[in-house]
Amino acid sequence: MPMNENLQKNSKWAKGGAAINIDMLLFPLLLVLAMALLIYFFPEGAAGVIGMLNSILVNQGGVFYIVTGVFMLGCSIYIAASKWGAIKLGAREKPAYSNFRWGAMIFTSTMAADILYWSLIEWVYYFQADPAGEGGLSLASHARIASAYPLFHWGPIPWAFYILPAAAYAYMFYVKARGRSALSEACRPILGKKTDGALGRVIDTVAIVGFIGGTATTFATATPLIAESINALFGTALGKSLTVIILLVVGLVFTTAVLIGMKAIANLAVFNVAAFAILLAAIFFMGPSKFIIESGVSGIGTMLNNFVSMATWMDPLRATGEGGGAAGFPQQWTVFYWAYWIAWFVATPFFIAKISEGRTIRGMIFGAYFYGIAGTFLSFIVFGNFGLYQQVSGKVDTVGMLDAGSAPAQIIVEFFRQLPLVKPVLCLLAIVMIAFYASTFDAITLVISGFCKKNGLEDHRDTKLRIYWALVLIILPISLIWSESTLSSLQTVSIIAAFPLALIMYLIVFSFLKELRGRVGSRG
Repeated sequence: MPMNENLQKNSKWAKGGAAINIDMLLFPLLLVLAMALLIYFFPEGAAGVIGMLNSILVNQGGVFYIVTGVFMLGCSIYIAASKWGAIKLGAREKPAYSNFRWGAMIFTSTMAADILYWSLIEWVYYFQADPAGEGGLSLASHARIASAYPLFHWGPIPWAFYILPAAAYAYMFYVKARGRSALSEACRPILGKKTDGALGRVIDTVAIVGFIGGTATTFATATPLIAESINALFGTALGKSLTVIILLVVGLVFTTAVLIGMKAIANLAVFNVAAFAILLAAIFFMGPSKFIIESGVSGIGTMLNNFVSMATWMDPLRATGEGGGAAGFPQQWTVFYWAYWIAWFVATPFFIAKISEGRTIRGMIFGAYFYGIAGTFLSFIVFGNFGLYQQVSGKVDTVGMLDAGSAPAQIIVEFFRQLPLVKPVLCLLAIVMIAFYASTFDAITLVISGFCKKNGLEDHRDTKLRIYWALVLIILPISLIWSESTLSSLQTVSIIAAFPLALIMYLIVFSFLKELRGRVGSRG
């Protein structure tokens, strides 16, 4: 179909209403409620099932996630560098958003609050680890590992899980003029008419439920840090109830942004980036600036020098495990992170695609890598090495605190107590995390709402749909918080959710490649 006909088709769609798929609203809700009730009322039984699935999917099948990561990165670079990279996404002469606003929305639509959380605490787990099973590591080696592995786990490979599907969705929207925002629609080149039948419904339902499982891990892991910051600011000792209240406050901020309109997402993203930059500057200038710079440069060098081995390391002897064939470092961390990002590919890439009209495939892919990696690297270099300095200088025994059972949020707050202006910084931390969560809700509910509509178009019901999904997304993390799920349990929730989603991701990528190959000699 020629491009002008595609645009006319989109224009006609824009005038119509969007019929709602009620089953796509209710079935995921019922599944989420069932999971939440089981976790809350039968925590031990749920933990046993989670442990069994962890052994199967992580220890036995972890190589699947590792291979998937390498494939997605390689495929995205191949497409961007090929002749297909020059394909224009839509008829706009200029992109819909400036590069800065576009990059800000990409960064803040991801697990931005979670990025901030893990930047501050992830290095602690690696500092006491031996990823290669070499033994006898020096302090310098431990510090080098602690500064390099977080950059690897939040670098090019995980961003590929967003960027490659985003390119496929953008091509679907702006070149092929298929406007329905659903994973099944992206599979149409291979599935054909089956997309409109039971198979398409199954794909979209699995996508929504899997995504809810992945977001539950995000919210249940990082939200307690906001609560701990508020406790430190006001001298309170509120626990799980405060964390739940914070989730509801985030929902309120998000709802306000939705009522203002789509423009609020871009403005909120810019505000987030500005507040995030202020927080970065505060930590950098009030903290050990020289150590942060040197450790950051060393971490990047170590990561680049060992990238291939880190990306393919599976520890087949389980030398880094606790014995008895237990999962090793790559299973516990690399597999978890790849699954963690895969679980979010259901929504975030759609949002990236929707804001990328007017760019080329090459510009979109390489630009998204630049802004995404720049944001995550800045966060991990500044916040991570600030925390690492507290350990190596002897100011805070973070490893000892973690081994003694201190919550990660308590350890992070202890880092901030080393600063001269602890209360203003903690206040800024809480504001940034709440704003990031609200921005993330903005992006993901915008996309998930499209799954429930037969043609994916925006209409007056979008506001109610997005608020509905915001409430659904809060249910499971509340149950995980109240059941006091361990980090291992939270990690496994993401891994379980990601397995079927990874299979769907492969189907989407191969559908994309099929369409690109079929483009030879055609403009449409």
